[in-house]
Order: sequence, then C-alpha cells, then structure tokens
Amino acid sequence: MEHLHHRLLDLQLVLLLLLIPLLFAGILQISASPTLSLEYYASSCPRFEQIMQQIVTDKQISNPTTAAGTLRLFLHDCLPNGCDASVLITSTPFNSAERDADINLSLPGDAFDVVVRAKTALELACPSVVSCADILAVAARDLLTMVGGPYYPVLLGRLDSRVSKSSSVDGNLPVPSMTADQIIGIFARNGFSVQEMVALSGAHTVGFSHCKEFSSGIYNYSRTQAADPSYNPRFAAALQSACANYRNEPSLSVFNDVMSPNKFDNLYFKNLPEGLGVLASDHTLANDPRTRPFVERYGKDQNAFFRDFANAMQKLSLLGVKLGNDGEIRHRCDATN
Repeated sequence: MEHLHHRLLDLQLVLLLLLIPLLFAGILQISASPTLSLEYYASSCPRFEQIMQQIVTDKQISNPTTAAGTLRLFLHDCLPNGCDASVLITSTPFNSAERDADINLSLPGDAFDVVVRAKTALELACPSVVSCADILAVAARDLLTMVGGPYYPVLLGRLDSRVSKSSSVDGNLPVPSMTADQIIGIFARNGFSVQEMVALSGAHTVGFSHCKEFSSGIYNYSRTQAADPSYNPRFAAALQSACANYRNEPSLSVFNDVMSPNKFDNLYFKNLPEGLGVLASDHTLANDPRTRPFVERYGKDQNAFFRDFANAMQKLSLLGVKLGNDGEIRHRCDATN
C-alpha cells in the first residue's frame, strides 16, 4: 500500500513538472499581449512627440482652421468603426471608402494634410513604426491645446484598419437634421452618456458649417416664417445675408461660434440659449430637457466644460482601437499595405 502511495506521489510530481512550462507559457502569452501605453514609442521612435508638435504647429499657423477640421475628422474616424484611421483611406474602383460617404465629403482638406505631413516626417525618422491612427489621435489633441483647449493624455499603440467602407458610416455619425433621440442613440451605442455627448458637441466652439447644412432653417422655413423661430431673429437675418448665394457657391460657410470662432472656450454654450446656434442640432441641444441642463452648466462654468470635454475625448480616443492581428502600420495613410 505504501509502495502504491509513493508511486502516486511520483506521478503527481511528474504531472506538476509537465504543467509548469505550460503555466509559464500562458503567463508569457498574457504579458506579451499588445496594449496601449503613453510611452509606446519611447524606444522605437523617440522623437515622435517632438515631430508631431512641430508639424501641427506649422500647419495650424499657416492654416488656422486646421484644428477644428482635425477634431471633426477624428470624431468621424472613431464613431463608425473605432479610432483606426479608416476615414483616411482613399476609394478605389473596387471599393467606396468611408471618406466618400455623403457626410464625409465636407471634411476639410487641411485635416487630412496635417496627418499626411506628420506621417511623411515620421516615416523618414522611424519607418513603419508609427500608425496613422496614433498620428490622428495625437494631432487632434495637440491642435486642441493650440487653440486654447484642455490637454489630455493620449495612450499610444493603435493599429490602422485594413478595411474602409462608405456603407459603414450611414447612421453612425450625427447630422444636423437628426432628432435628439437619434443623436443620443448614436453616442449611447458607443458607450457615451448624454453629458459626454453634450461635452463633445462643444467642439463646435471652433470651426465652421457650410450654408447648405442649415439652409432649410433660415429660408422658407414655413408658410408663415422665413426662419426657424429657434434662431435669434437678427442672427437669422445675418445668416440669410451671409448664405444668400449658397446654391451657386456650395463652399459658402459661417463660423459655428460667431463670438470667438478661433478660440476653444465655452461661448458656444453661452450662445445656444440666446438662439445663436447655427445648426438645427445646436438648437436641439439647447431645447431638449435631457441636454439643456448640461448646456447651461457648461455656459456658466468653462472649467467644468474643459474637464468633461478632455475626459470624453480621452474616452473617444480609445473607442474600437485595433491591436495585434486586427490591424497594421500603414506605409501611407490613404491606402492599406
């Protein structure tokens, strides 16, 4: 009996010795799984941050609307399929890419250009190391701070998507004509609260909107009113004058925040209750009982707006990030490898 007991102990010891390498292999596999990090490029591309700051600074100085355009480009990249630079890919005869979806046709060229410039410089410094997705995420943050907005840390290590389809965009980005339910729904599907959605809408404090995006609200609104009564009457008249020739000049546009159009501040939220919002969705934020309290809070407290905007942008930057075998480091941002 004792002999049998010793044999069983020996067998258990053998099994344990066989299992140890497997356990270590599992631990190593877990520890080696790809993750995002603030120091992701510290050794592989040590000048990453310096190069990014130089490129975005030069671009913003020469084209002051770059910051607003890049914030919009970043949102349009992240919401439909995650922050994976899929919006940067150009269509081919065989594929209609995201940037050719109707809502993306008005994305400004300067926003694409700042990413291309940064990618070119980074490919010279550290070839095939930095993803286009990381470039766009950091460019949006750096440009935001350049126009007076809050700083927030950007985790790095995103990979670029290998897929971009215009059909994936429809219904996944807010458009000015949407109801509050529709806009709230888009953000809720991506894990954002009403408060976070309102905070992110504050990006409209910089940038502009094309007249065609709100023309139905300022011309022939109804049989009895030329303009939507949500507009301040004098503001509506000014918009009608500014956009008078929009049918012949599709590029005609006006600033979203007429008070401080190139400064990131909380005046956008102060303007909304006064009927000084440009888009129908601006009026929706000011009037819907679910969003109005946040509009009023941010209009009174810029620090609260900056804090919530920074937190929401950091959360947005982590949405649907591609890691491991789910993506690649593109050689060019406008095409897959």
